[in-house]
This record gives sequence, C-alpha cells and structure tokens, in this order.
Amino acid sequence: MPSSPLSRREFVRRSAMLGAVLSLSGSKLLADSSNPSLQTFAYDDVSLTSDLHRNQLLNTHAVLMGLDEDGLMRPFRVMSGLPAPGEDIGGWYMYKADYDYRKDSAGLCPGGTFGQWVSALSRYYAITGDPATRERVLALNRAYAKSIGSGFFQKNRFPAYCYDKLVCGLIDSHQFAGDPDALAILSQTTDFALPELPPHAVDRELSWRSGKEADISYNWDESYTLPENLFLAYQRGAGDRYKQLAVRFLDDKTYFEPLAAGKNVFAGKHAYSYVNALNSAMQAYLTLGSAMHLRAARNAFETLVTTQSFATGGWGPDEQLRGPNTGALAASLLDQHQSFETPCGAYAHFKLTRSLLCVTRDAGYGDSMECVMYNTVLGAKPLKPDGTAFYYSDYSYQGHKRYSRHRWPCCSGTLPQIAADYHISAYFHSAHDLYVNLYVPSTLAWQFPNAQGNLRLTTDYPFSEVLQLDLITDHRDEFGIHLRIPGWTNEASVSVNGKRQPLELKPGTFAGLHRQWKTGDRIKLHLPMTTRLEAIDPQHPDIVALMYGPLVLFPLTNTAPSVTRPQLLAARRAAPKSWQVQTAAGALTLIPFTEITDQAYTTYVRVS
Repeated sequence: MPSSPLSRREFVRRSAMLGAVLSLSGSKLLADSSNPSLQTFAYDDVSLTSDLHRNQLLNTHAVLMGLDEDGLMRPFRVMSGLPAPGEDIGGWYMYKADYDYRKDSAGLCPGGTFGQWVSALSRYYAITGDPATRERVLALNRAYAKSIGSGFFQKNRFPAYCYDKLVCGLIDSHQFAGDPDALAILSQTTDFALPELPPHAVDRELSWRSGKEADISYNWDESYTLPENLFLAYQRGAGDRYKQLAVRFLDDKTYFEPLAAGKNVFAGKHAYSYVNALNSAMQAYLTLGSAMHLRAARNAFETLVTTQSFATGGWGPDEQLRGPNTGALAASLLDQHQSFETPCGAYAHFKLTRSLLCVTRDAGYGDSMECVMYNTVLGAKPLKPDGTAFYYSDYSYQGHKRYSRHRWPCCSGTLPQIAADYHISAYFHSAHDLYVNLYVPSTLAWQFPNAQGNLRLTTDYPFSEVLQLDLITDHRDEFGIHLRIPGWTNEASVSVNGKRQPLELKPGTFAGLHRQWKTGDRIKLHLPMTTRLEAIDPQHPDIVALMYGPLVLFPLTNTAPSVTRPQLLAARRAAPKSWQVQTAAGALTLIPFTEITDQAYTTYVRVS
C-alpha cells in the first residue's frame, strides 16, 4: 500500500465507505429510503484539540508501542508448544498452567488483550498516519501468525473471548492499517479456534467445557459477544464463513428475542459483556436486516438507562445488572466500590449509542454518550507501562479513584480503543448533511459530492455554554448542519454570522440549519446550563446527584454531608472547574470526575 498521507487517507476513506455500503445492504426493507442511516466519518477526518482526549490517546499509544514483542508473543508460543524467549509481561496477560482464580492475580486470560491492542494501534494509524505505528501493527501480526497454534485455544479458559478480540484486531489492521496479510491470518486463527468453541452461544455461568465443570472460571467465557466482529469481518471482505458464524452465535432465545418482546432479562447478567452483546444485535440488523434485533437493542438500551444507570451514565455495580425497582443501585452506595467497569463499559456504550444514533437519528443517544464520556472514561487514570490500569469507577459514599490490583486487566484493552473512537463519535453525516454530536474542540474535514471543506469547533464546553463553529469550503454549497440540542437544556439559541436563527430548538433533538454555506460563515450555539438533581432510583428520591449540564458534580468529602435540596441547587462556580455549596457546616466543594485525582469524594448525597 502506498505510504504517502494522501494515499493512506484515500485508502481509509474508501475502506470505510465500502464497509458502510456492505453494512447497510441488508437493511433496505427496514430503512426509510428518504431517511437512511447516518454514517461515521473516517478516523482522520476529525482532529481533536481537547487536551483530555488527546492525552488519553497519546498515553495509551505510548504504552502499546513500548511493549516487548517477545513478551506479547510469549503466551501464544508457550501454549502452542513453541520456543518462547523473553519475559512474561505479567498480569492477566501471562499464561500460568496451574492458574487458580481463587488465589491467583496473574494468569486469568493469557493473550486476551492482544487483539484489542492491535486494533487500537490500527485505529491510531488511521488517525495520524504515523508510519512507525503501521510497521508495529504489521510486525505484531506476523509474529502472531508464527506463534499461534491450536494449543492456545485448547488451554485457554476463554477461547471465545480471546478469539473475538483477535478477530477485532485482524479486521481493524486490514481496514485501517492496510495489512495485506490480515485476512489470511484471520482464516488461520479461525481454523485453530473453531474446534474449541461451543456449538452455539452459551450464557455466562453455564458450563460447556467437558472436564472443567468443577472450575467456575471456565464458565466466564463470552461466546454471545462473537457476532459483532464476525459480522464486521464479513462486511470487510473476509468471506461468507464469518456471516454464518455470526448467525450461529446470536444469543436469540435467551436474550435478544425476550428483549425484542419488551421483557427485562437483565437481572443477574454480567454487565459489560451483556451490554456489549447488544452491539451484535445492531450488526445483525445492519447485515441481515433483522427488525427483531434492532428492537432488542433499542428496548435493551431504554431498559439500561431507566433501570440500571447511575447519574454518570455508568451501570453494573460489582459487574452485575440488577432487577428493576429493587433499590439495588442505592444499596450499592453503602459498601460497593466496584461501581462500573469504566473503559470496558464505556467502550461498549459508545459503540451501541453510535450505531443506534446513526440508524434512528435520535439525539438522545448522543446525550447518553456524552454523559458517559465526561463522567466516566475521560476521567480514567492513565494506563501505566507495567500494566497498571484503571478498572472501576467508585460511586460509593466514600469514593476514591483507584487502580486495579490486577495488571493488564480487560480494561487495559478497551481504554486504547475508546481513546481512538472519540474521533468517529463526534460527527456524522448523511449524503449531503453534517451532524455535530459531541461538542469537543476539534476540526472536521468533510467532503460531499459537490463540495468539501473544514468545520472548526472551538469552545470550553462543558465549562462554557457557548460553542462556535467556523466554516471553510472550496465554494458555496447548500447543505444542512445539524446540532445536537441536549435534553437537559432549555432556551437554547443559535446564530449564523451574528443573526439569531428563528428555529425551534427542541431539547433532545438535532436542530438543522439548511442554507447555502460559504467560507467565513460562523455558527454560535448557546446551551444554557442550570443545576438539577437526579435521584438514584424511584425508591430513594432523597438520594441525589447534583448535575450541571452534562456533568455530575462530585462533592469532595469523606463524611456524609448534611445538605438540603435548595442548598445543592444553589451551587455556585468558585473556579472555572469547581463549584461550592453552602451548608450549615460550611462550604462544600464539588468538581467533575475529570478533575478528581486522589481526593475522597461521593457521587450521591442524601438530602433533608
């Protein structure tokens, strides 16, 4: 593949367009021909200038580039009976033949994050065009192809889980880094993996590995998440084999069919993996045109938001989804510090809301994505070179930001992926219109059939109510620019070139500006923010979080404050990123999750 930036950009763009055509080809009977699905832009179409977003991307990229190749290959080589020079990188990633989940911290999922890291590096290359990153992807894929054998899946507790991540890495390196061997390596991997996979999707906690019934850790495999990446492999040209495998592993009987019928089957399910499985339902809709799977995903998401979610947008205390109307979320505040698997959960949430937004054009999915971004994953502690990783957000009454006690856990695989995916979540497009979803300081390079240009977004949002968008275009062209009006705002306003526009800016929708645009046109969007309280659940209306725009404001305290509703709602800015509430005991400081370092905090307070 040519290595010049222009050729790389065109390669990524054409690959993305081909994937979009294939992914939508099966949904013609369901899609409204006058209102087809929105599309993402290519990774390198968006340049983010937000320090928080850029630093997370640069941190994770640097860690992945610094990993020793022999250390990365070691579990594959040892488990396949091959010579394995070099040192173990340790943590969950290493292979330990006598691993015991009841006492061992290291060795749970050997090689489990390798595919995610290759995926993240491929996406980073798509963003930056950095030649060293592409060389790293190709070198890792070739070393892996020589190191993988059937023993890797035979000896692994999680053959489906590991295969899923390897599929993702290989199809991303094909799609975004242009690895000409990636699909052949995928075929080789699939041949090794298939004999060790169950005949169909098996729900978590159910035994299917003969001879392993006495060890429940073997029941934590996730075959029900496989279809998402298998459908994507089919869409990207890997062959019909992958579509057939995807259909084989759709978890219809116990999960998607009940959800499509409006039944809440979340209670007791592993939180991250079952939310992540909803992305398989979306790919089944996009590939097969299955209305049932789209209904399942939409119903499940509504259930997730209304019965499972904290004010932060996070869900799954102690990695469990809970029964509705049980007060389980409120109970978790007392003694549960493992409130949300942050990078993993946010990665699944972003994929799901991105797909649902594109299919439905419902701005509410963008609101939910934004809430999760600012209040969870963007505040994750940095990944360290030794595998020390941020895993759980802590929403308890005595919260702290802590690193996981495990090195190289699953969240060390998803954090680099979501750090790249901010680029494809900020903007979307139809055939002739732009959609602005995340108000992150950035520049979008867009190209329509008759015009091309740049849209630059400058703002201090969410610490400012005002956003400015400046347009550069090669010539005058008529199209629409659609701005997400968050559901929490009232009396939003928009002006073009200083003139207020007579638009109905309905909260929770996209507001469209249709006109003939030219270079120098400036849009200003005003999104008024006020304080509001959000109860943890209907059973506990007195346990509330203080919200400001998209932000949860976290009181810095290690003791339960005595505070009233009026006092919370009267919170005032003490600094650009700090608020104060006056209580009978004195001033209480509150800050967003991204600003918390080592302070003690609480997410919720009980109001009198």
